[in-house]
Amino acid sequence: MKKSVIWRLLSLLLVAVFVLAACTPAATPPAEETQPPAGEEPPAAEGLKFGMLLVGPFNDHGWSQAHYEAGEYVEEKLAGSEMVYVDKVNPADRPGTTPAQLAESVVQQGATIVIFNSDDMKDSALEFAQANPTIPVIHASGDSSWVDGADFKNLPNLINIMGRMEYGKMMAGCAAALTTQTGNIGYLGPLINDETRRLAASAYLGARYCWENYLDKDPADLGFKVTWIGFWFNIPGVTSDPTQVADDFFNSNFDVVISGIDTTEGLVEAKKFAAEGKAVWAIPYDYIGSCSEAPEVCLGVPYFNWGPAYLENFKAIQEGTWEAHWEWNGPDWSDINNPDTSAIGFVKGDALSDEASAQLDQFISELAGGLNLWTGPINLQDGTPYLADGEVATDQQVWYLPQLLEGMEGQSVPSE
Repeated sequence: MKKSVIWRLLSLLLVAVFVLAACTPAATPPAEETQPPAGEEPPAAEGLKFGMLLVGPFNDHGWSQAHYEAGEYVEEKLAGSEMVYVDKVNPADRPGTTPAQLAESVVQQGATIVIFNSDDMKDSALEFAQANPTIPVIHASGDSSWVDGADFKNLPNLINIMGRMEYGKMMAGCAAALTTQTGNIGYLGPLINDETRRLAASAYLGARYCWENYLDKDPADLGFKVTWIGFWFNIPGVTSDPTQVADDFFNSNFDVVISGIDTTEGLVEAKKFAAEGKAVWAIPYDYIGSCSEAPEVCLGVPYFNWGPAYLENFKAIQEGTWEAHWEWNGPDWSDINNPDTSAIGFVKGDALSDEASAQLDQFISELAGGLNLWTGPINLQDGTPYLADGEVATDQQVWYLPQLLEGMEGQSVPSE
């Protein structure tokens, strides 16, 4: 073939190629790499900032520290979350300042959820929730969001969370009854209200049950006295001194003191008396680690675990499924000390004997199996029948207990 013909054929072929290329859509560039480089974690989901108002010091070894550490639990479990807090939110430490005003201060720091951690803050929690309808408000204790409660307010941005500490107090009462050598148990109480009456009464019910059923003793021979100091913890010049109250118990043939206050004076005083050679014991309250102050006299501690409930609610807020409700959360009976599932726990103390420990385990198993000590016959302190024989108390009858119970010594209502 001649060269000229060959070149003409090659030229035609090149033209065809160019035409086809011009008609073909440009190739889509490869998608941008969306996976993190090897060895790196994907960025955390956007978290939230929550504010917490603590009635006492954040490190009180009691009620406030239990809440503070629940906040730390949330920070650990919920990516990107952050706690801001104000502690010592009470009239003695912050005179002239209300919890509602302090709630505004944590909002100014970026908090989009506010927790009021004390029953004493009820009025402020309501005031703040009404004034800030777009901010979720959690009030620890209280009944304002309980549809069947006595003080329902129907606020869409307010919930109440409380643990069924009645069970923890029953365990405390049982441990005390199994240990006492004098048959006299003292109860160091805070102020008098619905919550504190039912918890003191629950401790008595637990003590009476174990005294009668495990020790085979007459309930009439069990002494159980409640002395109230007037607030959740000591305010010099305002409350009774809990140190003196504990001392009065130990000096009056009471050898076990169950604490219902936020701080650990009962345990501290038991340690002092034991060092002087007296056989005395104490049961602190609220915080899982409180026995550490005096393990040699501590029979155990009933404690709150607020973390799981806070975490669950914060996740619901993030997901847009959160709504007003009331929670009264009980123990996880499969493991009452599971930090991720149980709202109420009981840690045994070093001073609890092996025999008493085994009997307490049996009592806890009975509770897990359905034993309900809020079953009649139960009379109020003045002898008025409260629950008939075999009658099981409703939540309202337990929550709003109007007096201490028959068999208990102590004041049932605040002084005028």
